[in-house]
Amino acid sequence: MLREFRLPDLGEGLTESEILNWHVSVGDTVELNQVIADVETAKAVVELPSPYAGIVARLHEQAGTVVEVGSPIVSFEVATPAGADADGSGTGGESAPAKREPNLVGYGAVPDAVGRPARRRRGAAAAADPVPVPVTAAAPAAVTGAVAVAAAAPAVSAAPAPVRERPRSTPPVRKLARDMGVDLTGVQGSGPGGLVVRADIVRAALPAADTASATAAPAAAGPQGCAGREERTPVSGMRKHTAAAMVASAFTAPHATVFLTVDITPTMELLKRLKQQPAFDGLKLSPLTLAAKAVCLALRRYPSLNSRWDEAAREIVRYNYVNLGIAAATPRGLMVPNIKDAQALSLHGLAAAVTALAQTARDGKTPQADLAGGTISISNVGVFGVDAGTPILNPGEAGILALGAVRRQPWEYEGEIALRSVMTLSLSFDHRLVDGEQGAGFLSDVGAVLADPLLALAMA
Repeated sequence: MLREFRLPDLGEGLTESEILNWHVSVGDTVELNQVIADVETAKAVVELPSPYAGIVARLHEQAGTVVEVGSPIVSFEVATPAGADADGSGTGGESAPAKREPNLVGYGAVPDAVGRPARRRRGAAAAADPVPVPVTAAAPAAVTGAVAVAAAAPAVSAAPAPVRERPRSTPPVRKLARDMGVDLTGVQGSGPGGLVVRADIVRAALPAADTASATAAPAAAGPQGCAGREERTPVSGMRKHTAAAMVASAFTAPHATVFLTVDITPTMELLKRLKQQPAFDGLKLSPLTLAAKAVCLALRRYPSLNSRWDEAAREIVRYNYVNLGIAAATPRGLMVPNIKDAQALSLHGLAAAVTALAQTARDGKTPQADLAGGTISISNVGVFGVDAGTPILNPGEAGILALGAVRRQPWEYEGEIALRSVMTLSLSFDHRLVDGEQGAGFLSDVGAVLADPLLALAMA
């Protein structure tokens, strides 16, 4: 019995995803919930589990294809239930048991029975696997991309060469590789986890460019040996989602921004002492850690910063919990995963959560649940050497705090001029929800905790 699996909504109403790579081929036998593909959404890379146990009958889409939610991506040949015809209907006019619908990604389906793990078919089944087909002038229409089904290319020998898995990369990098004529399978990635980045493609293309320049006419070569004077990158994936969200936020919520420059020398001294404590071994401690705690404390006095504007209901929704978003720059672009119920965590708990969140984001394995439901955010622009900025709100949030770089500079201290550690804080807020007095008061409370961390004990 043939079962078709359509691309599910992988979270928050996303309308499309890109199939990065398949882990199965036509003819493979798969188990229920076995990972069959890696799918890239606008927010993260998701492992797609199989909703059925059976044999892969057809892959409807190739790796590298952007697919709309609801489109078929793979078909399985599954066992026909007892008492049912091949189409799933019951014999003798009786209906077959109700079919189980595939669950959404991240939950998986419930096995009907426990059995031995299925193994990949060998022998005859291998002939149905996709095999590499050389593109020649004799059969250009038989190939789409770099891989085609064996039935479409009878000229291929009975013992095809193994298919090499394409290295991990992002859609813009793959587009650049195509434009520069670089084969990704021969590129060693220098990014996190072996990710192929733009610089890897440029390095791989340079020898070919040098060779071509020696034989081509001078007018054919680009300036400084480059591929051309312009470069175009399709807007897709995370960049597309981020752009849409920022435009929606900037032109929906009336932004206002306030600034405060603070002497955070006591915070830096506290962090230095904490790093010497065994309990904090392996945890990343920075002003961001203290700022996260300060935000949770300041929200108790200024809860309007932890709310959202419900336009449809014409209501203000105020949260009694804090899902604290931490902006993270990753090879795929900006991500803002959030720490659930941050208000309930100690300083040690926040340090552990920030450390884990940053590592997961860099590895590209942030789960969808961590990207949804944020209530207020922090952006640490100081790590890039920036003193201050006017951050744009995440859609649905009332406030975002930006931390500037820590500068050692002359500062008034106890009636004299001394060299101190100084930071500028920037707070953007939705002026529909937060008045200027509330925004300024909130920022002042955050700054007070960073200037004197002992205040956290009085505010706790």
